[in-house]
Amino acid sequence: MGKNLRQQRRGRGGSQYRSPSHRHLGDIKLPKVNDGAGKIVDITHAPGRTGPLAEVDFAGDVVRMIAAEGMYVGQDVYVGGSGAIVSGNVMPLARIPEGTLIYNIESRPGDGGKFVRSSGNAATVVSRGAKVVVLMPSGALRNFDPRCRASIGVVAGGGHKEKPFGKIGSKFHAYRSKSKAYFKVRGVAMNPVDHPHGGGSHQHVGKPSTVGRNAPPGRKVGRLSPQRKKERR
Repeated sequence: MGKNLRQQRRGRGGSQYRSPSHRHLGDIKLPKVNDGAGKIVDITHAPGRTGPLAEVDFAGDVVRMIAAEGMYVGQDVYVGGSGAIVSGNVMPLARIPEGTLIYNIESRPGDGGKFVRSSGNAATVVSRGAKVVVLMPSGALRNFDPRCRASIGVVAGGGHKEKPFGKIGSKFHAYRSKSKAYFKVRGVAMNPVDHPHGGGSHQHVGKPSTVGRNAPPGRKVGRLSPQRKKERR
């Protein structure tokens, strides 16, 4: 007698496979202040995020920002070109000197930050001109509009991976807060009733592992069919 396949259960969806959005603190973006200063009133943890958040008070408007290493409660945070090169300050890329570590970089001016947002990460400004060249954590060089803003420093919380979880339940809940499935068993290690890759006298897929993009949830396992490389005539 067979049983439900895990990938089929995921395909049907449900609350078990949704990120707990009611626990999240919202989309964290750079403040919309053009040129001003605020004071850090608190540094908090955000569920589903690896780095802590700093709550900055801009004249009564409290904004959550991704905290940098070295930030502390009571620190002044400057937004705009008038600030100094200090961790946590937000400046346009055109005003950040070469060799400076930055994070939470905007993809387009005013979008609030899209790149380099996880704990312990930082990018480096390489050169400035008509475009600002930034060395990303992956090692790739990327061009940005000089009007795009970024925060100075390195994202805080870089040593969180060094702390042991202690028990499996802690790791399970940590993964669930990010809507990730922690337990992953290879399909070839299962029985035929449990997975399309299961069974056989030795572990092998036994059939082409590429599947069509319109395959049902229970069959869509392995590698998706390659995308068309040439345009149709």
